[in-house]
Amino acid sequence: MRRELHVRFWEGAGVRFLRATRLVVLCRHKAAEVLDTTRRWMTSIGLALNETKTRVCNARCESFDFLGYTFGPMHSPRTGGRYNGARPSKKAVASIRDKIRRRLRPGNHAPWEEVAGDLNRMVRGWAAYFSYGSVTKARHAVKLHMYHAVRRFLRRRHKVVGGGYRQFPAQDVFGKLGVLSPESCPRFVRSSQRMP
Repeated sequence: MRRELHVRFWEGAGVRFLRATRLVVLCRHKAAEVLDTTRRWMTSIGLALNETKTRVCNARCESFDFLGYTFGPMHSPRTGGRYNGARPSKKAVASIRDKIRRRLRPGNHAPWEEVAGDLNRMVRGWAAYFSYGSVTKARHAVKLHMYHAVRRFLRRRHKVVGGGYRQFPAQDVFGKLGVLSPESCPRFVRSSQRMP
């Protein structure tokens, strides 16, 4: 059972704290006062803020990372305007790329069906977590990395001379070879948009 604590700040605005190792407090005004109050409140329940990781920022002007996402100002290529949003962080993209690389290490002699199944489970989980916000660029980057990593793996396994682009084109890797593309994974849908 989750323990929730409810604290009230200025002007009756409610702030919820879940017992966690990471915390973000959003406010429109008086950020220094909110930080001071949060610090005092945490001390009163026997916890302390990690001062080296604690910072105050203006999320309209600068980004911050939290739980694998980068939050802050973004640019829309479609409209040319700026908006506040969320996207998978660079660290989160680097992490999945590293996991793909390790799964496709040269010493992996498992049957291809097993290798593809492992990749698909990993990518499905990553894409399910990172399905909120602006995910198109990150998913495309992961798909490209997957394709090149799989192509190199199969080229080594089948002792193909050259790059292996002709023998293992992207449409075959993400088609008959059974590798799941992160771009084909479902996106997050707000509960108000879900079908009954």
